[in-house]
Amino acid sequence: MFLKVENLKVEVNANQILKGINLCIKKGEIHALLGPNASGKSTLAQTISGNPKYKIVQGKIQFRGKNITNFSPEQRVKMGIALSWQNPPPIKGISLSYLLEQISQTKNFPFYKEWEYLMKREVNVNFSGGEKKISELLQVLALNPKLIIFDEIDSGLDIRKLKLVCDLIRKIREKQKISLLFITHWGQIMNYLKPDMVSVMFKGKIICQNRNFSKILKTIKKYGYEECKKCMLLAD
Repeated sequence: MFLKVENLKVEVNANQILKGINLCIKKGEIHALLGPNASGKSTLAQTISGNPKYKIVQGKIQFRGKNITNFSPEQRVKMGIALSWQNPPPIKGISLSYLLEQISQTKNFPFYKEWEYLMKREVNVNFSGGEKKISELLQVLALNPKLIIFDEIDSGLDIRKLKLVCDLIRKIREKQKISLLFITHWGQIMNYLKPDMVSVMFKGKIICQNRNFSKILKTIKKYGYEECKKCMLLAD
């Protein structure tokens, strides 16, 4: 398995947030992680990427056949794990082209010409919501990742900008067989990215999984997350 999370329990400031997470992602798979606010989705993303603020008290994380539970964030980036931030900060005095040149792990950086109008601007300074997401995507892509974790990449985007961002994500996958884990509490993005697998998180646990994302969306829309944990999606 490309990424395997086993019985993961995580604390933040002595408060247990994740309560025994089991999650598997295959190579080249698009995996959606859906859930309401405060369900633990971002905590899982930060833990996989190695943020030391998130303390693993039980369980392990394996990536590309190695146990990375105790790896530093830098080691995980070098192995190919990249995290796209929900609210990327502005960086004054540094152009996007300069930043990409400094962090790029690939000689022939794709999509440069397509987004050339952003390159000479200061990173995320006076960028629109959609431009910030594109900027973040380009920065992540420069790291030549094997797994990209998108934390609420659809947050704050209208339908047009969401489609623009999803089009770029699809182009990335066409050029490279990258695994994607995208985290959201709003299911509209799934209609554009069409995930291979959907996991639903609720109160620190994954309560169901299914390959039929349309069925999950209909279940949540009709019953909400409280009722979703009672469903028998896995029995299909």
